[in-house]
Amino acid sequence: MLTGFVVIGVVIAVGYLAARRGILPEGAQLVLAQTSFRVATPALLFVTLAAADLGQVFSGTLWVTSAAALAVAAVVVVTGVVRRWGTGRTTIAAISAGMVNSANLGIPIAVHVLGDATLVAPLLLFQLVVLVPAAVVALDLSAPDDGTPRWLRLTAPFRNPVLLASVAGLVVSAAGWRVPDLVLDPLQLLASLAVPAVLLAYGISLRGAPVPGRGPERRAVLAISALKLLVMPGLAWALAAAVGLGGAELFVVVVLSALPTAQNVYTYAVAYGTGERLAQQTVTVTTAGSIPVLLVVAALLGP
Repeated sequence: MLTGFVVIGVVIAVGYLAARRGILPEGAQLVLAQTSFRVATPALLFVTLAAADLGQVFSGTLWVTSAAALAVAAVVVVTGVVRRWGTGRTTIAAISAGMVNSANLGIPIAVHVLGDATLVAPLLLFQLVVLVPAAVVALDLSAPDDGTPRWLRLTAPFRNPVLLASVAGLVVSAAGWRVPDLVLDPLQLLASLAVPAVLLAYGISLRGAPVPGRGPERRAVLAISALKLLVMPGLAWALAAAVGLGGAELFVVVVLSALPTAQNVYTYAVAYGTGERLAQQTVTVTTAGSIPVLLVVAALLGP
């Protein structure tokens, strides 16, 4: 469990130190985030979904974890509407509460704690197929008016590289097609850039940033972090018990739901220019806070 935290922490620290020492030029953070979002992440989504076993989507783990994620995201959406946060900021806040770090931390924890990397696949697929496309659609439609004709703005979600890559990967998987190596190899090379690019961008953003949990975003960050670290795993535990999941399955569901907010949320915030500070601080608070939460879950439910 700790191995996953150390790995991403080192890469984030490299980004922070590079920014602090002036190694990277001005604007490197935006370039890295946009490269990850518009080039590397679509490649990662395609190669992941194209090779995925879609039968795992209908597992009990999927329904419980996805229901818990949607529930906490819905709470944030209602709050955003009531407080008039705006569509963009509300969307970033909602996925900050419901989208977990299923790749950077989920896979290492699945290997080192749960003993099987495939256990994280249902949650990963749910996020790739449902949460991410829904979020980018909302962000696309809420983007500031730049003079683009309305009909063209309405088609923006269907031209989004994240959504297109997800759909293409699902089609390939469902059809059982084999992607030629000449196509797959460069895509895998690009996909390998997605995670380190966003971690470096995140590390750069920490230079000069206020202490997490302070500043004007304090209340929102702490509330969203509590939803992510306490309410979501607690709700997953209750739902799992209600549908008869127990033992190892219950442990898996609660551990996956207690993972921190995904760093990709920060990528989307930067890419669309909304909720950057909220996403950045929520990622930091939940990543640090998830360590004791996961250790408690392991002590209570672990085999």
